[in-house]
Amino acid sequence: MTVSRALREPERVSVKSLSRIRAVIARLGYLPDPAAQALAAGRTNVIGVIVPSVTNNVFADVMRGVYAAAEDSRWQVQLGNSRYSPLEEERLVKTFLSQRPAGLIISGIDQSDETRALLRTSPCRIVQIMEISDQPLDMMIGFSHLEAARAATRHLLAMGYTRPGFLGARLDPRTQRRLAGFRDVAAAAGLLEDRRIVTTPQASTVTLGGLLMADLLSRAPETDAILCNNDDLALGALFECQRRGIAVPGKIGICGFNDLEMMAAAHPAISSVRTHRYEMGERAMRMLAAALDASEPAEPVVDLGFEVVERQSTLRP
Repeated sequence: MTVSRALREPERVSVKSLSRIRAVIARLGYLPDPAAQALAAGRTNVIGVIVPSVTNNVFADVMRGVYAAAEDSRWQVQLGNSRYSPLEEERLVKTFLSQRPAGLIISGIDQSDETRALLRTSPCRIVQIMEISDQPLDMMIGFSHLEAARAATRHLLAMGYTRPGFLGARLDPRTQRRLAGFRDVAAAAGLLEDRRIVTTPQASTVTLGGLLMADLLSRAPETDAILCNNDDLALGALFECQRRGIAVPGKIGICGFNDLEMMAAAHPAISSVRTHRYEMGERAMRMLAAALDASEPAEPVVDLGFEVVERQSTLRP
């Protein structure tokens, strides 16, 4: 019984006993059988995490938070990459659920109907991250992409820009909500022009940001400010302006989204919407672990908010 407890809940075993048990395990090369554990307990000690990208720095920051919170706990994190595909996400959910995980952390709120049905009827606890809504599957932590884009657009208008544009890539649901936020504020100010909106389903890169900026300038050379869907595009847009000798922010203001490290390091430094990605991953893992220990969160939906970080790229004299 003590050995079982040491393997499942090491924090409940004395340091002396735990040390002796681990020494014997190491000598024997013993590995617990997760299938047997799941059969006996009804679940494994696995926390599945499904994100749409493992190369995007945004989700890398989220995962750092998840792993930090899981460190030295009894929970083991397993990662799945949906590659922005609802069908692949559905497949990953089925794979994880077949392995009886203790819980799932899943990115976004736009799961397919079948995926939502699977998650609603599954016995494991769930935390949706990166967004908020009033219809969580279980628990949720994130922020409003719509409101964040609205705030960033209001910042551009407050700086005196009157011909704003938007650059977007990938066109996943989060991108669509950011574009909707830009449209809302620009339209309310009477400044919305569809020809100043340039989007593509291609994956975001700095190079693509330069190409989209070139396209925008050919369509609408009067554009004096742009909100970019993410920081990669913003950096590429800045490079394209510099290649053309267009002063930033004198001639065009540029604002990114996510506030990755490179925004502060660019010259000029680029304004961006700061999102709390590390904290999101860490708190999601802690919420899940607490719920699994029968400590329900006071609020199942946590809005971490955002911050429009104003830097040189949008600040006019």
